[in-house]
Amino acid sequence: MLAYLPGFAPWIVAGVLSSFDWRWGALGGLLTGLLMMLNDRRRGVGFDALVLEISTLAYFVVIGAVSVAKPDSSLSGQTDVISFVWLGGTAWGSLLLRSPFTLGIAKRQTPREYWDMPEFVQVNNLITSAWGAGFTFIAVSLAISNAVDAPAWVGITAHVVGLVAPAVFTKVYPARVQARFVALAQAQPPVRAVP
Repeated sequence: MLAYLPGFAPWIVAGVLSSFDWRWGALGGLLTGLLMMLNDRRRGVGFDALVLEISTLAYFVVIGAVSVAKPDSSLSGQTDVISFVWLGGTAWGSLLLRSPFTLGIAKRQTPREYWDMPEFVQVNNLITSAWGAGFTFIAVSLAISNAVDAPAWVGITAHVVGLVAPAVFTKVYPARVQARFVALAQAQPPVRAVP
């Protein structure tokens, strides 16, 4: 579960700096994301394993350009919603392209011999779906709470639910699948050599 946290560091940096100025948030997110990607590339991580990181950089380039061109844009007050729409789009889009963004993260922790197993890909499809649902839930909740001027705790609760639920699923679900796989393997009768 902690393997996913670094991928969100640019978003966290941007969130903190945006409280001062959304231009600083965009720049901080872009620089953090760029440094992290350069570090991953230096360690030999392929671009196919950097779906979230590439999408993150694209987001901060776009939002950064808008924030510099129109610093007083009404979008400045909606970056929380926009960022989760983007993250949701990344998750759902990566599923449509049959390259779930969690697959690259999982490959960094899983031996190569498991990568082509249908179960490995299926687990990552479901984990990516959980993250997509969480991001979408946050985006919709924030859009509604912003529209009705709901108290701050509503947005905070949406963040907690929308991030903790997929994080817990990411931790629990693969462990259950692995335990089931091991139990099935142990239940198989041993193969005898033919004389």
